[in-house]
Amino acid sequence: MKKTFKALKKIILYTFSILLFLSITGYVYLYVLPKGPKITATQKINNGIDFFVIYAHKESERKSIKVWTYKPENWNDKDKIVFVMHGGGRNADDYLNAWVELADMNNLLIVAPEFENKFSKYTTNDYQEGNLFSFFGTKNPKSEWAYTVVENIFDHIKSVNGITNSHYDIFGHSAGGQFVHRMIMIMPESRIRTAISANSGFYTFPDENLEFPYGISNTDVNLNPDLKKAYEKKLVLLLGELDNDPSLGTFRTTELAMVQGKHRLERGTNFFNANKKTSGQNEWAFNWTIDTVKNVGHNYRKMSENSIEWIKN
Repeated sequence: MKKTFKALKKIILYTFSILLFLSITGYVYLYVLPKGPKITATQKINNGIDFFVIYAHKESERKSIKVWTYKPENWNDKDKIVFVMHGGGRNADDYLNAWVELADMNNLLIVAPEFENKFSKYTTNDYQEGNLFSFFGTKNPKSEWAYTVVENIFDHIKSVNGITNSHYDIFGHSAGGQFVHRMIMIMPESRIRTAISANSGFYTFPDENLEFPYGISNTDVNLNPDLKKAYEKKLVLLLGELDNDPSLGTFRTTELAMVQGKHRLERGTNFFNANKKTSGQNEWAFNWTIDTVKNVGHNYRKMSENSIEWIKN
């Protein structure tokens, strides 16, 4: 009897400990980590390098986001706005710096959101996978998607700076490339004019039998009308000819990822062909393009330079 009681007591204590751990982890994930930097005073974007911090979501003050900007002296309303999405290192300031000279030469307002996360190596759901799902797998409302954050930043910039632009361009490299192609597929109503997805590590295929982020089965995306609308957007798959070394950057090697290809160059090509096939089978318009940059590997600076011609068009 005593042994049974002790065993039961151990089970209860063990179960309580697990529940306590999960509760603390959930609380930290939901309420401590997302806080972000302190909100800055609302003011117009200054020329040169600048930044501001706003609430990421319009309906909530739970999460803030830092947004880096670069504004050339001659930039005016109606000139082009380019969102630059960082890689897995969450180093938005480095990506901004890579675009300073390009911005001056082409008179572009650069906007680089920083999706800060101390555990970004383990929690990719919040950024490159769009925050459609929480770390625990539960669905997030559309108002909390990372894609919606970009639209919120665009609204903020327009409102505060008196900008009348109705569209923006967007470039993303590596994890940022994942962000961009998924945003086009999942939120095609966004106000993107030209989207450039460069050197993504893996992709979301137009497969209703595969779960996100490898396919679309557990999302609200439907082949028609959602993907049909996505194919009408201008998306450029920008691939590096030498981005065929899996050891560079963070490269996903799960079974489902490896089915997409042995390296980023192969995966990007397979992704493009799969979507082109889907659009052809349904006789839909297809406004996506694939462009392979010669003699360039997994290099965000070189890929940024080679994206300019697509933005200028």
